Amino acid sequence: MKVKPLNDRVLVKLEKNEAKTAGGIIIPDTAQEKTQTGLVVEVGPGTEKDPITVKTGQKVMYDKYAGTQVKIDGEDHLILKMSDIIAAIE
Repeated sequence: MKVKPLNDRVLVKLEKNEAKTAGGIIIPDTAQEKTQTGLVVEVGPGTEKDPITVKTGQKVMYDKYAGTQVKIDGEDHLILKMSDIIAAIE
């Protein structure tokens, strides 16, 4: 399925958290911290007020409770406003 965000929105594929600690302890999903980084999959056209400053393929960090979670082809994604992206990771 192809999803194209509108206006100042960005589609981000979530990164999976490690389910096991370095010592081998398995952490259940309910106890894991929500992922705050992801890979930009698609960007909207932006607006004059809020231009898009990230590119497809770029790794980003976003606000903890930002965006709308969607499942695309069985994988978790977020649709974020550009203002919810707080950093680009290099």
